[in-house]
Amino acid sequence: MEEVTLTPTLSFPSIEDYGIIGNCHTAALVSSRGSIDWLCLPRFDSPSVFARILDLERGGAWSIQPVTDYESTHQYLDETNILVTTFTCAEGRISLLDFMDITSDEQHLAAPGKLIRIIEGIEGKVEIVSTCTPRPNYARVVPQFVKFGTEVTFGQFTVTSPAEWQIDTTTNTLTCHITLHAGERVAFTLFTQEDKNLPYSVPVDALTSTIAFWRRWVNKCTYQGPYRHAVVRSALTLKLMTYAPSGAIVAAPTTSLPEEIGGQRNWDYRFTWIRDSSLTLYSLLLAGYLDSEHPYFEWLIDTVKLEGTGVKILYPITSQGQVIEHTLDNLRGYCGSQPVRIGNSATEQIQQDVYGEVLSALYFAWKVGKYNPATIWEHIRPLLDWVAKHWREPGNGIWEVRGGRRHFVYSKVMLWVALDCGIKMAEALDLAGDIAGWRQERDLIRNQVFEKGWSAKLGAFKQSYEDETLDASNLLMSIVGFIDGTDPRMISTIEATIKHLVKNGLCYRYRNAPEGVSGKEASFVLCTFWLINALILAGRAAEASVWYEQMLARSSSLGLFAEEIDPDTGAHLGNFPQAFSHIGVINVAVSLAHAGHVGTVQPHHINIANVVRRRGGSI
Repeated sequence: MEEVTLTPTLSFPSIEDYGIIGNCHTAALVSSRGSIDWLCLPRFDSPSVFARILDLERGGAWSIQPVTDYESTHQYLDETNILVTTFTCAEGRISLLDFMDITSDEQHLAAPGKLIRIIEGIEGKVEIVSTCTPRPNYARVVPQFVKFGTEVTFGQFTVTSPAEWQIDTTTNTLTCHITLHAGERVAFTLFTQEDKNLPYSVPVDALTSTIAFWRRWVNKCTYQGPYRHAVVRSALTLKLMTYAPSGAIVAAPTTSLPEEIGGQRNWDYRFTWIRDSSLTLYSLLLAGYLDSEHPYFEWLIDTVKLEGTGVKILYPITSQGQVIEHTLDNLRGYCGSQPVRIGNSATEQIQQDVYGEVLSALYFAWKVGKYNPATIWEHIRPLLDWVAKHWREPGNGIWEVRGGRRHFVYSKVMLWVALDCGIKMAEALDLAGDIAGWRQERDLIRNQVFEKGWSAKLGAFKQSYEDETLDASNLLMSIVGFIDGTDPRMISTIEATIKHLVKNGLCYRYRNAPEGVSGKEASFVLCTFWLINALILAGRAAEASVWYEQMLARSSSLGLFAEEIDPDTGAHLGNFPQAFSHIGVINVAVSLAHAGHVGTVQPHHINIANVVRRRGGSI
C-alpha cells in the first residue's frame, strides 16, 4: 500500500487505498488495514464521528486488526457495496466484512441503519483488537462514554462488541480483544439512537439481506461486455451516493481531501450539484437503471419549482442542511493540507450552464418515457424566458473559478441546450411559450459562440471570449449536440486538447485560467473520459478504446476514482470517491457499445448520445 509520510511515526494511507461502504444515507471510508477513518452520521452532511483521514492524531478512527504483524488486502463482495478485508498473520487468517445495513426497500428509505463489522476466522487462531476512538462533531467534542456491558453509548451513538469494552479515560479510547478460531464469527455494530428504536436485526441476517438488496439493484444493468465489472462498480458507487429519502445525489461523501498535497484547494463536496446530479441521472439511465419514478428527478423538479428562475448550482441534501462555508482549524488536514472546510460558498456563484442541465434532464426523462414535461411546464417556461433574456451576461463557469465572471464558452453552449430542449418539448407537446423568441435567441447563441468562442490562435474553441486558453469542458460540445463530432473545428479542438492539456494520458481541465485560488491541481478524471467520448463521436472508437482501458487501469484496486489523478505519480487526489469520475466510466463503456466497437446494451435501452445529438444535429 502506497503511503504518504507526515512524520517518522505516523503516515496517511493514500487516498486510493480506501474503500467505501454506505446505505444511501451516509458513507464510511475504510482503509485496507481495516480502519474506518471517515464517517458522518446520520447523513452525508452530518458532522463526522471519525475523521482520521483529515488528522491522524485528532480525527478519530475505528480499527479492527490482528494484534500481531499482518498483511492485508481488500475487495468487494461481488456486485455489492460490502467490503471484505482479509488479514494474514503468523497465527492464521481472518476476514472482516464491513457494510451498512439495508434490510429492505422500506427501511432503506426510512432510517439510516446500522454500521456492521463482522469478523470471521478462516485459518488458525488469531487474536484481534478493536480500537475505537470516536471524535464527534469534526473532533471538536471529547466523548463521554457510558458502558452497559458489551455496549457503550456516547451522545446519540452506541457501539457494540462481542465482549466487554475497555475504556481508557486518559485517551478516551475503547478497546476490545477477541480470539477467533477457524469457522467462528463475531460482530461489532455502531448505530444512532434512531436505529436503536427500530426492530433489531441480527448482524448475519442483515448481511444476507444487504447482499440481496445490492444484487437485486445490480441486476437491472443492461450493459454487457468486457467493461461490465467497471460499469457495475461505478453504478454501485453512484447509487451509494444517493440520499434515499429525497433522491438528492452528493458529489462525493468527503470534504477537504486536497487537489494538491499541502495546498489550499480543499473543498466540501457533500452536497448535491444540479450539474453533477443530472449527469449522474444520465449515467444510471444509460446503465439500465430506468426506475418508474426516479427519486432524483422528483427532487430536481421540486427544487426548480421552489427556486423559480433563480436556480442555484448546489443544494444541501435536506432542507435543514447548511452550505455556509467554514474552516475547521482544529484539524490539520490530509497530509497537512489546510484549510479543512465544511460548507461551500460556490452556492452563491452564477453558473448559467445549470439551466442547460435542468432542461436537459427533463428532456431526457421525457424522451425515455419517464416524465411528462406538461405536468410542470408552468415552472419550466419561466426558466426558458430567463435564459432568452439573460444569456448575454457573464458568469463563473462550470469550474467555479473565483477569479471573476467571464463569458465562458461551455456556459453559452449549455444555455443553447436549455433553449433547444425547451423548444423541442414545447413543439412536440403543444406547450405554451414564446417559441419563436426562444428559437431566435437560441440561434443567436450558436452564432455568437462560433464567432467569439473560436480561437484561430489555438485552433480550438477557447475557455471564454476573454481568454485565449483551452478548456476541456468544450469537449462536450459534440456530446450535447451543439456541433457534430466530425466537424473540423471539433476535430481541431480534440487535437489541441491532446497536445496541450494531456500529460501521460490524463487530461487537465485547463491551464492558466483566472482562478482566484493559489496552488495547482492534478488532471481531472472526468475530463479524460470526456476526451474519450469526443474521440468516439469523431469516429475514432478504436483509439478511444485504448485510452479507456488505460484509464480503467488507473482506478484504485477496488475500481474507484477520486476527482483527480497526478499524471506523474498516479496518486489519486481530491474528494473520494467522486461521482463525476464514475459518470465517465459508465458513459464511455455505453458509448463504445453503441459505436459498435465493444460491448452491447439491451435493445430496449436508449443511447443518451443519440438522443441529445438528434436535438442539435450538425451545422
